[in-house]
Amino acid sequence: MLEALKRDVCDANLELVRQGLVLMTWGNASAIDREQALVVIKPSGVPYEGMRPEHMVVVNMDGEAVEGEYAPSVDTPTHLVLYRAWPRIGGVVHTHSHYATCWAQACRPIPCFGTTHADLAYGEIPLADPLTEAEVALDYERNIGEVIVRRYQDVDPMQAPCVLAARHAPFAWGATVAKAVENAVALEEVARMAFDTLALAPAQASIDGYLLDKHFLRKHGANAYYGQGRG
Repeated sequence: MLEALKRDVCDANLELVRQGLVLMTWGNASAIDREQALVVIKPSGVPYEGMRPEHMVVVNMDGEAVEGEYAPSVDTPTHLVLYRAWPRIGGVVHTHSHYATCWAQACRPIPCFGTTHADLAYGEIPLADPLTEAEVALDYERNIGEVIVRRYQDVDPMQAPCVLAARHAPFAWGATVAKAVENAVALEEVARMAFDTLALAPAQASIDGYLLDKHFLRKHGANAYYGQGRG
């Protein structure tokens, strides 16, 4: 079942390790088959060494395992909330990458200081609200997804394809799970750049709107012209 998607998800999880975004078992990636309403996700707490496609777990949109010998990631409910809310996304990634997690722990969105960031997101990397004690006590992982979706009520998730879960860590997504990994890699780099920018210039202002528009829109949207095959 979903053998190609299992390979993609396994590759994505291993790429997180290769990119230095995941230590031990602190992360997961998933992808959705929209036609079948099934999600493939990394198993919970399984070491990456020796991980293979057949170890991936297939769950339905209620989080029930329909194939796989392992229990799915504990973060599965978060992924499912995002898939239900945003039909355009095809993959979700969660890491505890160093710099992005520092911003999340500090409960600060990442300002857009320059064009590298603008290539990733149309403005700051949003910070989701901290969970209440009641939200932590009941359906914790699902509520992480709910506060993320709530933060995006007035934000296009494809224009800011990553978020900081307050006091926790980042999530990223994309049209495919490979794109979600790419966005997670870019997020960690812009988080590091923003951290160092503030060290050099604590009062640095965000990028001018006209330059933000130019860099984001030349890569994203109907009139994008960056890359091959645009003509």
